[in-house]
Amino acid sequence: GPPPYHWNLARHPTTTRSADDIHTLGLSEVARIRGEMEKIRTDVGFAGDLKAFFEHVRTDPRYYYKTPAELLARFEAIEAKIWPAIPRLFHDRPKAPFEVRPLPALGDQRGTGYYRPGPPDGVSPGILFFNMSMLNTRPIPTLETLTLHEGIPGHHFQLTLAIENAELPPLLRHGQATAYSEGWGLYAESLGPELGMFTDPMQMFGHLDMEMLRAVRLVVDTGIHAKRWERQQAIDYMLDNTSMAPRDVVVEIDRYIAYPGQACAYKIGELKFRQLREEAAKALGPAFDIRDYHHQVLNTGALPMDVLEAKIRAWIADGGGAA
Repeated sequence: GPPPYHWNLARHPTTTRSADDIHTLGLSEVARIRGEMEKIRTDVGFAGDLKAFFEHVRTDPRYYYKTPAELLARFEAIEAKIWPAIPRLFHDRPKAPFEVRPLPALGDQRGTGYYRPGPPDGVSPGILFFNMSMLNTRPIPTLETLTLHEGIPGHHFQLTLAIENAELPPLLRHGQATAYSEGWGLYAESLGPELGMFTDPMQMFGHLDMEMLRAVRLVVDTGIHAKRWERQQAIDYMLDNTSMAPRDVVVEIDRYIAYPGQACAYKIGELKFRQLREEAAKALGPAFDIRDYHHQVLNTGALPMDVLEAKIRAWIADGGGAA
């Protein structure tokens, strides 16, 4: 028969945490993020409850572009805002430029999009192929967060810096580890405020909405595979806690049913990047430089999270620094 669920949790999020533990973590993250969302709902003066606010974001035309050209122009404006702040947090940036292009044909059958690094020539761009069909399900409030995750300093930094580093062995240059790569993408989203992003409350809401999706995944994935949740129970839970379009929610839940444990990797990976950062800052005190930390976590490519943890703890024990 299929492998047991705890085996999938060890394989994807590369964690030894139990399903119950992950479920509880998910519930507490959902509650925390709901609290942040409530603040924004109040700040923007929306009268209804959170569920009504989700519906407002799902349906109000002001949150959606009419044409791919408008969307691409917005991505460019966001990128232009992020780049100048990057040196505050990073010593290095990829030589390759970053671009957003429309996803090729059959877009309506595909997901939101994906990032693809170019060949390691330092000239060919890393590209975010973005699904330009169904623009009425691509909310403008999520675009800053999407750029941070898929682009800079998310997958573009994480994948391209490794590929451009000829000193790394192939396993590390081209390696894959879901909790690392998706954890980094989600951690990169959380750097928004430090990079001067999310100054508009609705962009902050979009950020929380995308983070909420990853927190909800902890609850519904463990719910389905460890707590005998029905499919509809999982769908309802996701609709209650995010502003995702109902069609997208069903696609998400069916993915978790078919691919146990994979969806838990994002949030568990992100929390590990955050935890190791806090550990380093506390242990190194004035010697801690966030740029050194980011260099350390990115300069050996995708690692299983326990290997990354061992590496960072050795670096801390060694006194940190820019080695």
